[in-house]
Amino acid sequence: MSDNDAGGKGQEQEPKRAARPVTAAARRERRASARPAGKAAKDGDKARPSGKASAASPVTDGKAKAGEVKKGRATPKRTRKDKKPSLFARLVRFIREVWAELRKVIWPTRKQMVTYTTVVLVFVAFMVALVSLLDFAFRKGVFWLFG
Repeated sequence: MSDNDAGGKGQEQEPKRAARPVTAAARRERRASARPAGKAAKDGDKARPSGKASAASPVTDGKAKAGEVKKGRATPKRTRKDKKPSLFARLVRFIREVWAELRKVIWPTRKQMVTYTTVVLVFVAFMVALVSLLDFAFRKGVFWLFG
């Protein structure tokens, strides 16, 4: 059987790609390959922020060496002159965010809680017994050595 006969009669199959690329570089490569050829050259520079330059579209002038990437302009300084919210407003916002985070928590069932508690108590009892045994052994050894 040839590749054309596998899926159907006379239909070509596209090479299979992963459903979702794992790395950021793979995602960029997949996006770039998905764009039409004419649109990638025209709209690719407009979609990219003006202050950013990447290896895919280097910004070079006549003086720069081949493969060198130059930054277009300096990043503007961020100034914050916003008035801080009142203490009460910040406290209310904090409480709301805490409440929202607590809603995301997956709480254990009663059975899981009993199991976890039992495991912790058994481990603590074992460690107490081990430390007590070592303490007893060292005490006997010191009394034997120093009398």
